Amino acid sequence: MLWLMILPAFVCTLLFSYGPLFGLYMAFINYQPGGPFLESFFKSEFVGLQWFEYFFTNGDFWIIMRNTLAQSLLSLLFGFPAPILLALAINEVKSGAFKKIFQTVSYLPHFISWVIAANIIITLLSSEGLVNKVLMLLHLTDEPIAFFQNGHYFWWIIASSNTWKDMGFNAIMYLAAIASINPELYEAAKVDGASRLRQMMHVTLPALKPTIVILLILAVGGVLNAGFDQQYLLQNDLVLQYSDVIDTYTYRYGLQNGMFSYASAVGLFKSVVAFILVLTVNRIAKKVNDQSLF
Repeated sequence: MLWLMILPAFVCTLLFSYGPLFGLYMAFINYQPGGPFLESFFKSEFVGLQWFEYFFTNGDFWIIMRNTLAQSLLSLLFGFPAPILLALAINEVKSGAFKKIFQTVSYLPHFISWVIAANIIITLLSSEGLVNKVLMLLHLTDEPIAFFQNGHYFWWIIASSNTWKDMGFNAIMYLAAIASINPELYEAAKVDGASRLRQMMHVTLPALKPTIVILLILAVGGVLNAGFDQQYLLQNDLVLQYSDVIDTYTYRYGLQNGMFSYASAVGLFKSVVAFILVLTVNRIAKKVNDQSLF
């Protein structure tokens, strides 16, 4: 009965996770759509690593990699510790009603569509938006800052937007780990004279260590997944040199320009790098802290 219960999930995994892998062959051919898909797919000219070479040698590679890494690393720098700090803060709230309200409000942005979130961000950062009004009120600037006309601001906008949108939802995992801590550990710490801060440092954080390590491994493995929705919705021609990442690049060349094989090669490159990063960080974490994903 247990095998029968897992059968639907097994079939779905085969169909939607392993089945599409044959499409990776498109990265090694010069695919031109026309006629029946399978016929045009398998009869296309085999070009080997030509598309990878083209990606590495053209001028777009360094710009795309710079933007992708900058946005991902900034999002990781701000977005990874934020839910940990939020979970610790929520855990210190003693009022049950206020804790529930605060937690609910914090993870609501996660369920807002990026279409809506992008419009909120654009409105806040516009010349007449709240951010510019506050900056001028505090005399930090003499005139409104054109945030979406200067590419240097775009990386920071993406990083702060990702942090705001996901930190509340990501904090749930840390709160679940905190809830599993034995209360007797806190009682023992109190007996020893530990303050609330000491309890947090020497009881809560060590208990969160396995969860933090696993999520860090997954986060570093996805460092090339800078995103698509937020970049696509917030970018414009004035900041394209700073906003274009691998996902928007493959979308533009694959779907808009019809270079399906080239877009597949770029996507495969991203997946291979992510796989190598997961293995590397997992191995380092296992050697350093004896905590790993596998």
